[in-house]
Amino acid sequence: MSAVPASTAAAAPTRSHLRHVLSENPVTGIAAALFVFFVLLALVGPALVPFDPLATNAAVALQPPSAAHWFGTDALGRDIFSRVVVATRLDLGLALGAVAVSFAIGMPLGLAAGYFGGWWDRIVTRLSDTIMAFPLFVLAMGIVAALGNTVGNIVLATAIINLPFYIRVARAEANVRRNAGWVEAARLSGNSDWRILAHHLFPNALPPAMVQLSLNMGWAILNAAGLSFIGLGVRPPEAEWGILVAEGAQFIVSGEWWVSLFPGAALMLAVFTFNLLGDALRDVFDPRKRT
Repeated sequence: MSAVPASTAAAAPTRSHLRHVLSENPVTGIAAALFVFFVLLALVGPALVPFDPLATNAAVALQPPSAAHWFGTDALGRDIFSRVVVATRLDLGLALGAVAVSFAIGMPLGLAAGYFGGWWDRIVTRLSDTIMAFPLFVLAMGIVAALGNTVGNIVLATAIINLPFYIRVARAEANVRRNAGWVEAARLSGNSDWRILAHHLFPNALPPAMVQLSLNMGWAILNAAGLSFIGLGVRPPEAEWGILVAEGAQFIVSGEWWVSLFPGAALMLAVFTFNLLGDALRDVFDPRKRT
């Protein structure tokens, strides 16, 4: 009888646990389906749109939704459906980049602060408190205004305002568990402090961090859209949800509701998806709930 490969044996419980999490709560399944939808839209949507999102056509300006233009057209005759779909990749990319940077920096800082304590804890805590002392969107506005409204600076500003959340989550988990029995056992077994942080404390800090990550994805999308709405984000004529809402705001009172409705609906649905996804990610990454 041939032996089952270790990787296959390890993957089976993981798949079983994932199916259990998705089936346990119907809302989790809906959130996962919406997440897959947005990812696919970002990956393949720009190649499938019926019109060039930047092409103008004054002859069809401000046309309501129709068979030719599903979401109508804007003041320059651009197809709103194509622009909303293409904007998905940019908005998700901005949010993912910002959250990845803040997660990669904040988690190690917070874990080390909670585990070691002392002067390192005081420095990291003061850094987090200093950032949180500012209204976060106003701080992001200031950073982008000072550095310039490029995509890289928008990602940097959004990452900075999200940094304290991961520092606080990781610090709290490490501070509570650093004297736990299994941590002492790992220490007595000869594991270094950094190995304990990486292999023991980090996995136990992941569940609350995953919830925070999912929430921050929604906030990051809103932050990028908000910056674009006030003119400090991505520059027109680039397709971005905040820009599309800003361009359509002036037409609401004149009856051209579709110009801002559909971009706003896409923005709302994306934030709603990531808010719902947080609980599912917590259950998937929680080692105490593995089946």
